[in-house]
Amino acid sequence: MKQIVSGLFLALLVSVMSLSVADAQMLPTTTTTSTATDNADVSLDEMSPEAINAMVARMSDDEVRAVLLDRLDAVAAATTSEEAPRTLIEQATLLWNAFSQPVLDAVRKTPGLFPSQFEAFQNFGTNHGGPGGVLTLIGLTALILAIGLGVEYIVRTWLIKIRNPEANQGHASLRESIVFLFKRFLREIFGLVIFYVTIRIVGRNILDAQQVTFVAPFIGYMIWMPRIAAAFSRFLMAPNRPDLRLVNVSDRWAGFIHRHLIGIVVLGGATIFVVDFNVLNGVPAGETRIGFWIDTMVYVYVGYVVWTAREGFSDMMRGDDPNRTDFDEALGKAYPYFALAVAGFTWVLVSTMIGLGKVQLLLAGAHYATMFWLLIAPVIDTGIRGLVRHLVPPMQGEGKVAEDAYISTKRSYVRIGRVIAVGAVLALIARTWNVSLLDLMQNREGIGDNLFSFAMTAIVGYVVYEGVSLYINRRLAAEMTALGMSQEDADNEMGGGGGSRLSTVLPLLLVTAQGTIIVIFGLLSIGNLGVDITPLLAGAGIAGLAIGFGAQKLVTDVVSGVFFLVDDAFRVGDYVEIDGTMGAVEKISIRSMQLRHHRGPVHTIPYGEIPKLTNYSRDWVIMKLKFTVPFDADPNRIKKIFKKIGAEMLQEELYKDDFLQPFKSQGVFDFDDVGMIIRGKFMAKPGKQFMIRKEIYNRVKAEFKANGIDFARREVRVALPDNVAELPKQDQAAVAAAAAAAAQQQQQEGENPTVKGPD
Repeated sequence: MKQIVSGLFLALLVSVMSLSVADAQMLPTTTTTSTATDNADVSLDEMSPEAINAMVARMSDDEVRAVLLDRLDAVAAATTSEEAPRTLIEQATLLWNAFSQPVLDAVRKTPGLFPSQFEAFQNFGTNHGGPGGVLTLIGLTALILAIGLGVEYIVRTWLIKIRNPEANQGHASLRESIVFLFKRFLREIFGLVIFYVTIRIVGRNILDAQQVTFVAPFIGYMIWMPRIAAAFSRFLMAPNRPDLRLVNVSDRWAGFIHRHLIGIVVLGGATIFVVDFNVLNGVPAGETRIGFWIDTMVYVYVGYVVWTAREGFSDMMRGDDPNRTDFDEALGKAYPYFALAVAGFTWVLVSTMIGLGKVQLLLAGAHYATMFWLLIAPVIDTGIRGLVRHLVPPMQGEGKVAEDAYISTKRSYVRIGRVIAVGAVLALIARTWNVSLLDLMQNREGIGDNLFSFAMTAIVGYVVYEGVSLYINRRLAAEMTALGMSQEDADNEMGGGGGSRLSTVLPLLLVTAQGTIIVIFGLLSIGNLGVDITPLLAGAGIAGLAIGFGAQKLVTDVVSGVFFLVDDAFRVGDYVEIDGTMGAVEKISIRSMQLRHHRGPVHTIPYGEIPKLTNYSRDWVIMKLKFTVPFDADPNRIKKIFKKIGAEMLQEELYKDDFLQPFKSQGVFDFDDVGMIIRGKFMAKPGKQFMIRKEIYNRVKAEFKANGIDFARREVRVALPDNVAELPKQDQAAVAAAAAAAAQQQQQEGENPTVKGPD
């Protein structure tokens, strides 16, 4: 029985007893004397399986059962002691406690703030030899600063002759402004490098190690960092040179923001310096919480600056682009409130991290870097729009189509730039918090990786979406601008030349491409969140099959439309006739087309209902004009007049490119009861025939008048006898009444009667 029990439980004993050395030593020592004596000082982890088997063989069934129960109780206790996953409410409670406890702790310790700080100053004086040593340290610090500033001035101004760059007062181009400001910025940075190297060399030679622990942080946080901030601010704000300013802000707010930006950096540096100073002088950071109060003053200061200069910040965010959108206006108005929210959120974040005990990153200034990158958004956005405005090629062509294309191109580039800027800012913020994006991409596990993959896929999809839309819209605008069809032609009569084949297909291609990109990257993004997209794909396939069977008419319309486009049967702008319905093709979609009648109504016709299509706007148009002249007019003379008019119009800049064949006479076409019908014709480009026809009518009328040729009109001829004057008055009155009645009848029929006497 012992061998069977030992064989069954050997593996369990080996695995369970090897959990830890401490747990392994918890075996009961009150069994038998031999067992206790043999194994009292032996760890089970050090025993071989054979030794454990031998030990079990010497034990009774009750002893083995007792050992197993003790070990299982120990394992259950260890498992129970492990922290169970927190619920959402527990996590929220934990975060609230982490945020509120440091605040309450700082309030409780406020009465001891000044005594503790006085203690830190006393310890500082003691560590540096009393008041005399402190005065000596202050003097040495002033001497180091004076030497550093002096060497900076001498090297920068005299030795290598780096003068302040000069720029002409008045309006300067963007390139001139950037060159001037960048040269000035490099000059300041070069001076700061000289200053840093000088004070480092001098400080190492005249200060001891203990003095350096005070002087180095003081100069770094209170002088070095504010000077760097001032250099960057002067580059962007140019408070004294509004003609060179890179951001859209008034002189008043540029100076205000510049001054207080330096003040914010000074106060932020003071937070880190004071905390380090107290720690080095025997006052722990948690004893006074002075760092909390100074840090809080930083956020209050930021809120004061943002709220006071909210008009200036809004102007900066709007920029000076004349083609601002409603989104740009809304963004400009909302930015000051966003900045206030960022300052408040950063304060809450800092307090929470202190409560969680993660203060190392705060001492490195990660929270200030985060707030900086979030608050500098107006400058980044203004820079993107400025670069786009100056780097995008100038508008091609003229008119509303070209202008809309130019504005659309700029907006697409701005949106792409904003997405890239957001990604770069998030990467920089992640770096300040020691979060490596490369590690996130390599360690593909956890919800953090899912969210990161989702965000990256969405960003890439959006950039692809904007890029494809930008390319197709630019091609479409170029095609439509190249058509050169005037608004006057569209307003007169339809029937002109339509768009190119590419301009007809591109809108459909754009919609198809956008839909495809949205579907593909949408599914990829959902998949990156851990959602199984296989059911979605299967559902889409079933839905497509159902649509195919249940909407055969829709399929017929779509397929018919594809073949019409392949056959190039019509294009946008063509004047067509479909089963008695006429109009210009105004819009096409996947299943139908819209025709605009020349009187205004719009007809929507599915492709599947088009039995045949007549296109009046392809390649060329022949227009024939009829002129009725009296029977006694000379046709040859009229032919010469028509030829002269055709030759003159071929020389006119306004008409010569629209003719394919000149205007000429076709001779006598017909006779009627009024006169001879002379016909002329010309061949022109589609859409240009109406303007040419109008001009030909004007010129023919003028030439006929100059050559004494009248247009034939319907006439009422009344033949009177030669002796009408000898007739009785009663007969004369009857003749006059008959002539007037005939004239009135012709007038009612819309004719222009002419009453003539006998020839």
